[in-house]
Amino acid sequence: MRTFLFLCLSSALTAQTYDVVIANGRVIDPETKLDAVRSVGIDGGTIQAVSAKPLQGRKIIDAKGLVVAPGFIDLHEHGQDAEAYTFQARDGVTSSFELEVGTADVAGWYAAREGKSAINHGVSIGHIQVRMKVMKDPADFVPSGPGAHQVATPEQITEMKRLMEKGFQEGAVSAGLGPTYTPAATRWEILEMFRVAARFKASCHVHLRGNAESGEPEEGLEEVLAASAVTGAPLHVVHIDSSSLSHAPHLLQMIREARANGLDITTEMYPYTAGQTRLDSARFDTWVNRPEQDYRNLLWVATGERLTKASFNRYRKEGGLVILFNNTEEMIDTVLRDPLPMIATDGFGYETGNSHPRSAGTYSRILGVYVRERHILPLDEAIRKMTLMPARRLEARVPSMKKKGRIQVGADADINVFDPATIRDHSTYENGKAASEGVRYLLVNGTFVVSEGKLVDGAAPGKAVRAPLSN
Repeated sequence: MRTFLFLCLSSALTAQTYDVVIANGRVIDPETKLDAVRSVGIDGGTIQAVSAKPLQGRKIIDAKGLVVAPGFIDLHEHGQDAEAYTFQARDGVTSSFELEVGTADVAGWYAAREGKSAINHGVSIGHIQVRMKVMKDPADFVPSGPGAHQVATPEQITEMKRLMEKGFQEGAVSAGLGPTYTPAATRWEILEMFRVAARFKASCHVHLRGNAESGEPEEGLEEVLAASAVTGAPLHVVHIDSSSLSHAPHLLQMIREARANGLDITTEMYPYTAGQTRLDSARFDTWVNRPEQDYRNLLWVATGERLTKASFNRYRKEGGLVILFNNTEEMIDTVLRDPLPMIATDGFGYETGNSHPRSAGTYSRILGVYVRERHILPLDEAIRKMTLMPARRLEARVPSMKKKGRIQVGADADINVFDPATIRDHSTYENGKAASEGVRYLLVNGTFVVSEGKLVDGAAPGKAVRAPLSN
């Protein structure tokens, strides 16, 4: 009896006490397929235990009835500022990336966010931005002048390659390209950018050339499939649903066949029937003589008004964000059911006081509408598309991503604790600045950014997600 009491006392004294314990939640890990009630122990920003038995913690969160999932990973978010990060946090996002447009100054981009960010963040070296710099385009996001409409000389392409290489050496996560915004970029120029990316084992995140409303998006996909096959650079096709509309099943079939033949290709989607971009971009060069009713499909973000031909021409000269209603709910369902696309927002910031609802509500909309209400996806598959899949896309170049998108011992404590019965988006086209509900707790590197459904004032535990620096 005395020996038994000694062993019990010894066990109690040596049991580890964690910084944080998330107890009694439904833990879903998409890699191991764990889906069971567990307690998660966190120390020093890392998951130290996933246990069927109770754990001791300095702070214990009772997650009974809640889902404990990896924090969501957004590979396509243009709103990379403090305000946008707070809306993303309330939508369950712990890592946010600008990988389509990217930047021409990778080192400066990371320096501007150091120690100031609620969530993790990363960026690509962007061909769009590099081309604008080389071609001296006056715009600040996507080109409206020579960066869009001028064919580059061999010397200019050489300079673009040099700047792309510099960005990779400074730790850029990937390459970003958007031939639809740089229509004067030749196939050879795009191929040269893929060659640079291939040398750095970087994926190319591409907005396909052209648009589904005025041509065959299959052509745009063929261009970058060929570039990937020629160079060996991995390919990621952004928002395949909005880029291809009713052609999406064709493009998904092409990607599936290319993957079966050994190409490293992934894709993404967002769950809205409208997209958003800049009205002054080359994307709208073909809209000069559209029928009057077509302009009604455009919503000017700054005022919320639907456009006419006259206001289209006026605002196009001014420049700014516009929402384009061009997709169908049926096509979203089709693409979402497919196992290939992961989820990404293509969100923007709130410079005009408003934005597309996807900026604040994408992930909660997936869980609230398409999982809970309409049963388009099972919960575990939705979580896989929002966590493990994007983490794996980046792992080859960014080894730290192997510790994200998972609830496992040794993984980063980027954790989303949400209520599956209430999680829901509230942002709309009229009011994009409405936070989602249902995320009860959000931890980034083990620090609470959301607690009891509210933002934690001043929390800035977000870290740079970056490829290893090189010479």
